[in-house]
Amino acid sequence: MKRMGTRGSFGARAVVAVKWAGAVMMCAMLAGAGKPNPVRAAAKPYNVLFIAVDDMNNDLGCYGHPVVKSPNIDRLARQGVRFDRAYCQFPLCSPSRTSLMTGRRPDVTQVYNLQKHFRSVLPDVVTMPQLFQKHGYHTARVGKIYHYGNPGQIGTDGLDDAPSWNERFNPAGRDKREEDQLTNYTPKRGLGSALALLKAEGSDEEQTDGKVADEAIRLMEANRERPFFIAAGFYRPHCPYIAPKKYFDLYPLDRVTVDIGPWDYLKDVPEPALSSTQPRPWFGVTEQQARESLQAYWAAISFVDAQVGRLLDTLERLKIADQTLVVFWSDHGYHVGDHSLWMKQSLFERSARVPLILSAPGTRGRGGHSGRTVELLDLYPTLADLCGLPAPAGLDGKSLRPLLDNPSAPWDKPAYTQVWRGQFPGHSIRTERYRYTEWDNGKRGEQLYDYTTDPGEKRNLIGDPAHAEALKELRARLKAHWSQEYRPRTGT
Repeated sequence: MKRMGTRGSFGARAVVAVKWAGAVMMCAMLAGAGKPNPVRAAAKPYNVLFIAVDDMNNDLGCYGHPVVKSPNIDRLARQGVRFDRAYCQFPLCSPSRTSLMTGRRPDVTQVYNLQKHFRSVLPDVVTMPQLFQKHGYHTARVGKIYHYGNPGQIGTDGLDDAPSWNERFNPAGRDKREEDQLTNYTPKRGLGSALALLKAEGSDEEQTDGKVADEAIRLMEANRERPFFIAAGFYRPHCPYIAPKKYFDLYPLDRVTVDIGPWDYLKDVPEPALSSTQPRPWFGVTEQQARESLQAYWAAISFVDAQVGRLLDTLERLKIADQTLVVFWSDHGYHVGDHSLWMKQSLFERSARVPLILSAPGTRGRGGHSGRTVELLDLYPTLADLCGLPAPAGLDGKSLRPLLDNPSAPWDKPAYTQVWRGQFPGHSIRTERYRYTEWDNGKRGEQLYDYTTDPGEKRNLIGDPAHAEALKELRARLKAHWSQEYRPRTGT
């Protein structure tokens, strides 16, 4: 495992004490009057356990999936608030993670691919962990938080941001060493975008994600007496789909099915909406291979879930659960056969929607869920708000604290997601009822879906007079968003 030591001093204890006092006063102010069980004031600042997963969609028990077993993520959902309509800003790892960690939309960071670093555009931006670091927190990263080529860059810093952390760790397990044992159904594709799988031998702890959990646990133990921001970035269920054999056993193949159509409704969908998967369906694999790939994907979800459980157990063992904010998020969603697609980079619901759970002191044990439309970039202002830290000017998100106090609180903020197709963009707006998407500013097609009657997105309502008013409003909101404040610069 590659380790990098502490960068710079942690700060004088007197300064930290002043920071703590300010955080306590702010948390007391945030508690408010007359709110049910609001975020409470604390004797110390809240810690943050920031849990990221890679390419995980909403195939989880707490989101109602009938097959997938995720008892530990479900446990976290019972403790906090599960957001049922949470969306990424760009369904690709680096643009999404950059947006979340800087609190800026992709057209501000200008990160649209897997190579560009945001500091080439925003050299002085204060990232989320940097804000905590500047206010006396010990910030540490284990694994993938900013972008890594997965699996190619496992064990390296990847496209990390050194100023964000006091410490950073890059574990690599036997999954990295045993890539030659993979079954690869798409051998012409790189492993980072291949339908490839392995029923691994050995224990959880031998896998890279087991080592991520090990190091995060060590960091919590070492920093239990001071405020920390510890980011645990897991590499699964991103392909190649690797997990110990016991997790495959949870999903007998006769219970694993994929959407085999008919897909005649796709004739009404613009071509760019489907171009993320070529050839279709499923990058050209057979139905049997697709089912085996889905079995492996679900096995990887359950494997990661077990590692999340180890982190939650550690908070309880160290008796710091009641002073720790826990955030669980995925960088984007993931197609597993629906619409004939696989993986990400579409603007359908399955690609743009993410699991998002936040458990805060004062909300623990509520088990609430919110149907409001929220975005990943809302996390930065939310964590600053909950911990009483002054958020930088210019953040594009909005604090979710009102929805933690009352998951059904009034909320009128839509979610905006985008992709690029070569030299032209796809732009999408999601409200609680509708999604409207346009390609190349409408010149290459549009889509409109009403999720109250069509949760599977099988009827494109463009041209339907019954939804003409909704379409007019959504067009206007989308065009105002991108033509003014967030004007795209380039697609590269």
